[in-house]
Amino acid sequence: MYDWANSAFATTVMAGFFPVFFKQYWSIGADATVSTARLGLGNSIAGLVVALCAPILGAIADKGGARKKFLLFFAFMGIVMTMGLYLVSRGNWPMAVLLYVLATVGFSGGNIFYDALITGITTDDKIDMVSSLGFSMGYLGGGLLFAVNVWMTLRPETFGFPDAGEAVRFSFLMVGIWWAVFSIPIFLFVKEPEGTASGAHDDNLISAGFHQLRETFREVRHLKTIFLFLLAYWLYIDGVNTVIRMAVDYGISIGLDTKDLILALLMTQFVGFPSAIGFGFLGRKFGTRPAIFAAIAVYLFVSIWAAFMKNSTEFYVLAIIVGLVQGGIQALSRSYFARLIPVGKSGEYFGFYNMVGKFSAIIGPVFMGGVGLFIKSLGYDSQTASRISITSVALFFIAGGILLYFVNEERGKKELEYLSNG
Repeated sequence: MYDWANSAFATTVMAGFFPVFFKQYWSIGADATVSTARLGLGNSIAGLVVALCAPILGAIADKGGARKKFLLFFAFMGIVMTMGLYLVSRGNWPMAVLLYVLATVGFSGGNIFYDALITGITTDDKIDMVSSLGFSMGYLGGGLLFAVNVWMTLRPETFGFPDAGEAVRFSFLMVGIWWAVFSIPIFLFVKEPEGTASGAHDDNLISAGFHQLRETFREVRHLKTIFLFLLAYWLYIDGVNTVIRMAVDYGISIGLDTKDLILALLMTQFVGFPSAIGFGFLGRKFGTRPAIFAAIAVYLFVSIWAAFMKNSTEFYVLAIIVGLVQGGIQALSRSYFARLIPVGKSGEYFGFYNMVGKFSAIIGPVFMGGVGLFIKSLGYDSQTASRISITSVALFFIAGGILLYFVNEERGKKELEYLSNG
């Protein structure tokens, strides 16, 4: 249900309305490549904040059994900042970026502790399906609210709004309410695993967290499989995050109609619902790693085809293709990593996992925006620069896939066994 709750932010805000509204309302009058660079910078700042904080927060939460407390803090921050976007005036892009960054920190920071709870609620043989079910619920829940929000913008008079812009602003309030209400079950019904320093004072807890973080850095040096997977994940999830955050912005930059872009994104959510569950079955039948490889191959194809896209019909087709693999690659990456990590240190290791994911969110959008600005500086028009910039994402999928090829789960288990035996 928490996937159902916070995915409203990922769909309506992060992937859907914020890029459009930022370009057409908060950055009104700015060149397309400039607004893209601003958006990329905002995404990257948010990723940097979470990346720097994630490992130590995870270590502290493991020591104190405080995963749910940290989840509550970050979720509350994300909810309040998202609702605050309703108050940002036209042309005030710095305030829009600030609130968006803080809301994204809340969303991403909360996911560190949400992900860490997965090892305590399922078994190794079911973890692929549990992880996939969470992502599928996210696509369905986020998609349902997004569908209502899209309807509001297409028919604002039906809902009593003077125009589509007011409907978009009100959708930010709806996301906050949705996120808050459907977060309640995880805090009421999911048991908090006991920490290894339960009952310690806050200052001792923080000290213990930093000590544990140092120990984990020493461990990771000997856990080559985990290190190699995190490196591969860093690269290919960089491509995934960049596609999620920048796809609508890219469509606008090459002249596609905003309504078509939003409807295509909506299609992605509902395709993603059954597809995420389907990837859970694929992981069980053919293996988790081969299923991740299949998703990487599809993303590689999409990042190249997108550069030659001419009309909204092609964007719809691409949206469907992305929907088939987006939830799967996220869900199976989470469950595959959960199999590799030591028992009892899920918060700490998922802190590293999310740190890697957020560092990828820094590089991808800035790299894409930077490539676009560089190409434009050579004298090309904005649309050509945007088309070339999207192909740069393919590099991350290629490099990530190559490194993932060398990850061996069985060898990883032997490394853990060797480490535990001293």
